[in-house]
Amino acid sequence: MQHKKINAEHLELNESCHTVEEAAKAVNGAVDEFVKNICMMDDDGRLIVAIVKGEDRASTSRVGKALNIARPRLAEEDEVFKGTGYPAGGIPSFGYDAIFLIDPKVTELEYVYTGGGSIHSLVKIKVSELMQANQGMVARVRK
Repeated sequence: MQHKKINAEHLELNESCHTVEEAAKAVNGAVDEFVKNICMMDDDGRLIVAIVKGEDRASTSRVGKALNIARPRLAEEDEVFKGTGYPAGGIPSFGYDAIFLIDPKVTELEYVYTGGGSIHSLVKIKVSELMQANQGMVARVRK
């Protein structure tokens, strides 16, 4: 496997970043600078990651329509860890095998904070860099 060099800032924090609110407080940032990575599974067991802004929620029906598949289900915690290698609450928006869908509202931002691999870390990354890193498809996936 060829590794890509990703231009991003990895932040290790003392506080929990499990929720967007906790993460925003930890870096003294605004909630709208954060993304959530909502993990779903399709009928074939493939991992799908819907990337939405921190204040938004992902829609399984919109994800299904975007991919022209049956409505996926939310992934169980063990499936999230198995598919990403990261615990729920610390999942990055790139760096593992999945189908990535990026909500258009995310692409309006210059940079975002995303999971950094644990509930005590974040990655600050330009949205253009994030999109290049995960080769995601832009589609409305928010509710």
